[in-house]
Amino acid sequence: MSQKNNRQTDIKPQSGAAAKNPRRTGLTVVIALAVLATAAFAIKGGFGDAGGGTGGGSAALVRDADLVIPLSEVSTTARFYPVEIAGTLLEVIAVEAPDGTVRTAFNTCQVCYDSGRGYYEQDGDVLVCQNCGNRFRMDQVEVQSGGCNPVPIFPQNKTVSDENITISDEFLTEAKVIFSNWKA
Repeated sequence: MSQKNNRQTDIKPQSGAAAKNPRRTGLTVVIALAVLATAAFAIKGGFGDAGGGTGGGSAALVRDADLVIPLSEVSTTARFYPVEIAGTLLEVIAVEAPDGTVRTAFNTCQVCYDSGRGYYEQDGDVLVCQNCGNRFRMDQVEVQSGGCNPVPIFPQNKTVSDENITISDEFLTEAKVIFSNWKA
């Protein structure tokens, strides 16, 4: 939820029956605090953290649009980019490999994706499948296809400029099927 909700909540002192009933006033305060906390969490991108574990964090959730990854955000620590396409949550990993190249892959395992736990978390300089425990080096991301490793996003499936990597909405839509049970 990367977009701010422009609606403002107007909290006013209660009058009449609510002012005379401290339980109702207390409940109103609790609800107001919960709404404010939820809004602050969402604005900070908290709901966009679809997982990714202990890596470089997650970016704000992108909905039904191209995913644009600023190259300035990519480092040797994996960064996880959540995307929602037609109600299905996907996640893309971007990381700088030891040779300095930027690599991308879907954060789901080519073998374990259907388990719901076939996603990766970073542990030091490797990604670890949360279903089978396979450890996958950063220099293998986007290079290796087949087997228990992140689903690669090859050069023909993205556009790279001097500033950004763009993965099209159309390509993300095609990948929805491998995320149908993701983190279920």
